[in-house]
Amino acid sequence: MTTTTLKLGCIADDFTGATDLANNLVRAGMRAVQAIGVPDGPAPEADAVVVALKSRTIPAGDAVAQSLAALRWLRAQGARQIYFKVCSTFDSTPHGNIGPVAEALLQELGSSFCCVTPAFPENARTVYKGHLFVGDVLLSDSGMRNHPLTPMTDANLVRVLQAQSQGQVALVDHRVVRGGAAPIHARLRQLQDEGVRFAIVDALDNEDLMHLGRAIADHPLVVAGSGVAIGLPQNCGLSPSPDTAALPRAEGACAIVSGSCSVATNQQVADFLRRGLPALAVDPLQIAAGRDVVREALDWAAPWLGGRPVLVYSSAPPDSVRAVQQQLGAGDAGEMVERALAAIARGLVQRGVGQLIVAGGETSGAAVQALGVRQMRIGPQIDPGVPWCHAEATACERTVHLALKSGNFGSTDFFTKAFTHLA
Repeated sequence: MTTTTLKLGCIADDFTGATDLANNLVRAGMRAVQAIGVPDGPAPEADAVVVALKSRTIPAGDAVAQSLAALRWLRAQGARQIYFKVCSTFDSTPHGNIGPVAEALLQELGSSFCCVTPAFPENARTVYKGHLFVGDVLLSDSGMRNHPLTPMTDANLVRVLQAQSQGQVALVDHRVVRGGAAPIHARLRQLQDEGVRFAIVDALDNEDLMHLGRAIADHPLVVAGSGVAIGLPQNCGLSPSPDTAALPRAEGACAIVSGSCSVATNQQVADFLRRGLPALAVDPLQIAAGRDVVREALDWAAPWLGGRPVLVYSSAPPDSVRAVQQQLGAGDAGEMVERALAAIARGLVQRGVGQLIVAGGETSGAAVQALGVRQMRIGPQIDPGVPWCHAEATACERTVHLALKSGNFGSTDFFTKAFTHLA
């Protein structure tokens, strides 16, 4: 039986991205639930359901298959519009997975056109003349140029998406966007009539995203970062309300597990260390050598739990990451660390941690699976793109408050200030 309330169905290509999207929907007035993987039952009572996949860096064919499964489930639940959520730094390779997945979704929906923008101005991600900026620098000059899995060396989104798409990619530039929803809608219609498949849309601030949200109210599919989400609830007659972000009271010890090696996360780790708070670094080479780093980390953390927050991290600067990858291989090193950190996260929750931050998209995906989380209720925002969530950790037989932080998101003091939001 389908839900009568589901207005928006969302597919996210990683777990932190899913939370980021759900956060913006909640802020704009939608009751949002995040599902871990494609559910096997009916949708929960909500305005929006975000299906979180771990498909950003897997083979394109697998990403397409998983995304189509999510789409079919969402349509069966009555979703009126589909939102394919990609990273605000457009993380991808020349082969995908953004283009192949988006084209497959369009075909399944019986459509031939959609707009695309990763813009998220509140997190300093803007698109101008089709070029993606991170803060004041082009994407290709940002820390993303050193990403270990998806290095982004071209800021021209038309060119990036064209390289991984069969259909034509065009641009809706800022002069059109500033005119409001009507000119945007007209330009999108013109491009569609010309046979264009994807339109990269410029956006410099939230007003641009609100205009775009109104312009695409009748589009079956939107491909975007989380920014456009602020402009969609208005199409359903919804507006911001504190009730949509209410969560149960937080209990238990506080901990952080960090696998991201982004510039922002390394700064957050450094800030935590400067404060003299308990922290333990996990060495990938020790994991490869067969040491039981999971047991060692849990034994180390035990005396601290219940007092100050504790941090277990593998985050490291780019040079250190490259050195490990050269010895172990990029894929093997990443998978070993993810498995270890996920096991540590589960062990911490089993030992009384009720408030857990996980930093990094791949790490977050592995951790929520290890915890046995199937669904998360989205709560208040900590920083743009990162809310607190509440979930049943079935593998630990308890509930837990989770914050799944994209590697690039959050202020320098995020690892300490986040817990004050639940106090």
